[in-house]
Amino acid sequence: MPPPDAAQRASDAKVKALLNEMVQALGGDKWLNLPGFETNGRTAGFYKGRPNGSTAEFVAYHAYPDKDRIELGKKHDVVELILGNEGWEVTYKGKAPIPQKDLEDALRRRDHSIEVAVRQWMKDPGTLYVNGGQTTVERHLVDRVTLISTANDNITLELDAQTHLPVRRSFEWRDPVYKDQNVDADEYELYHLIDGIQTPFSVTRIHNDDMVSQRFLYNATYGGPVPPEMFDVDAVTAKIAKNKPKK
Repeated sequence: MPPPDAAQRASDAKVKALLNEMVQALGGDKWLNLPGFETNGRTAGFYKGRPNGSTAEFVAYHAYPDKDRIELGKKHDVVELILGNEGWEVTYKGKAPIPQKDLEDALRRRDHSIEVAVRQWMKDPGTLYVNGGQTTVERHLVDRVTLISTANDNITLELDAQTHLPVRRSFEWRDPVYKDQNVDADEYELYHLIDGIQTPFSVTRIHNDDMVSQRFLYNATYGGPVPPEMFDVDAVTAKIAKNKPKK
């Protein structure tokens, strides 16, 4: 591959500068080095952009790079765990694998998250950077940048031109069965500064321009690493079974 010309080097430098401004806006080194965090709120589902009536309270735990736990319901009696490339749903009935389609969706979103873009893709010297210039997203003037991995994968970030905070993150992927092209996106609103970290209290998930779900946070907690036992599937299963309501 021939060396990049001066124009390409200038474009790469501009994109990297925008991404570094984003990191600083989110919380700088503290955000960049977070070992994990906890959020709680409520989620609502949509079908073809319209509410489908499904809502739930949730508490979510994340440990970088590949562990997630979501407790659903007021009694926290449904727990979903993503551990590496495996997923489990735990209820009073025991544990069961998360359906493959839902697991693949969760893994795609994790592998195209903002933290993965910064912590992994930007550290790879083979990553390509595309400056998409300025556009608008939900009435925000944004700077659009795209990262392309050595595997020809992509993450596009649209950053508020004034605050440099992410407004939208999207990526394209091809369905392995039907071969059609898909676009998944998250849109971020209502940022609040919590313990030095800018946190979006509203996250809207979109698939091919249709709203899929919305999450609204009540709070977030940033501290040390999430205790490993939080991601012990058998321990979670035993605890939920122990608390099973008596008939």
